[in-house]
Formats: sequence, C-alpha cells, structure tokens
Amino acid sequence: MSEIKFESIGIIRTSYKTLENMPIQPMGAKGEKAIIELNSKFVDGLKDLEEFSHVTLIYHLHKVKDYKLHVIPFMDTEEHGVFATRSPRRPNAIGISTVRLIRVNDNILHIEDADVLDGTPLLDIKPFFIQFDNRENTKSGWLDRKWDDKHKTLKSDERFKTSIE
Repeated sequence: MSEIKFESIGIIRTSYKTLENMPIQPMGAKGEKAIIELNSKFVDGLKDLEEFSHVTLIYHLHKVKDYKLHVIPFMDTEEHGVFATRSPRRPNAIGISTVRLIRVNDNILHIEDADVLDGTPLLDIKPFFIQFDNRENTKSGWLDRKWDDKHKTLKSDERFKTSIE
C-alpha cells in the first residue's frame, strides 16, 4: 500500500474518555452533546454550514492499532469480512458518523449524537444532503436478518477494546 497523509482539521471532544460503554453508532449516542474544536486556519470553510441540520464527520480512529479481515461485528455473533461491517479494526482506521449540528460559534461546532472517543482527530466535515445521502429500496445484507430495536443503543465491548491501546 502506498502512503497517504492527512492533516487533522480539528479535534472531536465528547464525554467518552474510555471505550467502556461507548456507543458504536450515532443512534446509540442520541442526545449526547459534543463539540468539535476546528483548527483556526479552517474557520473560513465553515461559511453557511450552520444552515444544515446534520453533518457527516470523517475521522481517524487514532486508538486502533491493528486490523482483521474477518471480524465478529457488534450486531452479530457470526464472522463477516471487515468490509461488510463497520468494525473499527480496518486496514485504514477511518471512521464516519452523521451527527446533528446544533450551532457554530467561531471555530467551535456544537453537535449531538457523536459516537466518538474524546480527542479523536477530525479529517473532514461534509454537509448531509437529504437529496443525495438518503437512498430508497436499499438492503443491509446480514444486518437485515439481525436487526431489532436493541441495536439502537448497543455499546462497545471486548471486540473493540482488543485492538485499542
């Protein structure tokens, strides 16, 4: 693999200081307030962002130290290929979350529903466009067979912690 370098544009600050009981998806963090401290040199890029209700965050899973090509995801008890899951144990430790944008104050973005460890380096922010980001007639593979309402509040467990320092 060739090397690709990214510059962090800010830091995500949440109440999740450890992985214990951390939500594994934004719906499990419903109503949890967090902030993004954007590096000041990028503040001009926030123009008009406050008009959006949601943003998609792209971030570096900075505590993940290894990857596995087969994992048992949080919402199942059977092994799947890592690319058929949202496991953090990926060849490139990149995470995404769509969160509610509450307000923007200078370089601070106030958000809700962030399922991210405190201190996570932010790589990018993209506005959520309902016209492009929602899809009709979709399927979710193995998750369609496993899904029930208990998954809305699922928290991290040992599967996540084994790859983190």
